[in-house]
Amino acid sequence: MRSDGLLKHLALSLLIAVVFYVAAFAWLQHRRTVKGPWQLTFRTDAAGAPALLISQTNLKVSETLVFPGRSLQPANLSRTIGFAQPPASLPFGELIFQDPTFLPGTVTLRLFGHQVELLPRVLTIDKKEYPWRPGSQIQLR
Repeated sequence: MRSDGLLKHLALSLLIAVVFYVAAFAWLQHRRTVKGPWQLTFRTDAAGAPALLISQTNLKVSETLVFPGRSLQPANLSRTIGFAQPPASLPFGELIFQDPTFLPGTVTLRLFGHQVELLPRVLTIDKKEYPWRPGSQIQLR
């Protein structure tokens, strides 16, 4: 009889542990993804001049980086990439670092010789901080 009582206690303890584990995992996954990823739109105009639109809806960020004097093919490009996971490739530039542990996370790019780092707190270009100003445009020469 005593072994039956022990098995019941062990089974109940295991059940409680599994329920808490599943609940904690679901809560943590929700916290990781609730704010959503960075959305970057890589653009070129009719002349092939590149621009990068940075947006993150939860942080109310919408900022554009323009690269005057540069030209790329194809012209009239517009490709949006979400950075929830590392992308396979970028239309222009290079992905240096990405930390999507808790979204939006950190994304660091090298674009035409400039290092651009997206942080929830601030935009960093060539190790100089720029506060997020929705709708603003920064020209990188």
